[in-house]
Amino acid sequence: MYLLRCAIFLAAAGCAGSALGGEAPSPALEGLAACGAVAEPAARASCYDAAYGALSRAVSAGDVIIVQRQEAQAAQRGAFGLNLPQLSIFDRANPDAKPLENVVGEARSVRRDEYGKWIVELADGAVWRQTDNEVLAPPPRPGSRVEIRRAAFGSYFMRIDDHKGVRAKRSE
Repeated sequence: MYLLRCAIFLAAAGCAGSALGGEAPSPALEGLAACGAVAEPAARASCYDAAYGALSRAVSAGDVIIVQRQEAQAAQRGAFGLNLPQLSIFDRANPDAKPLENVVGEARSVRRDEYGKWIVELADGAVWRQTDNEVLAPPPRPGSRVEIRRAAFGSYFMRIDDHKGVRAKRSE
């Protein structure tokens, strides 16, 4: 029953989200959403059974993908700083959500490039490169706490271990 309620919610959210995105919703989701309009209980139950079967087949075939909110948030966090407008699909489930403004992580590795600017790889694999000429003192080290936050005009600001921050951009 819980799965059926989740599927009904996803059908409604999916139909609304697809309308927002300008694409037609999946027939499996449309069928599930249509069952709510069936007045007679036995016919409605039969409709839901058929729609659930169609939705289950669509999920198995990969035509419909069900993503939990935590998975969507993890994807947004993992893509923070990258120019990937296609990830806006994750905003459909919660259109009132504010965009992610900062991430906090731990430095897995730190090194300098040929120009003396710092390259910091976070534990989650994100790689951030210093873009300004500010001096980081003391220098970052593996295990340092790193906070990246949005700054003006699409730029980012990186603070390491609560010291003075520097401008940075994500490279990987």
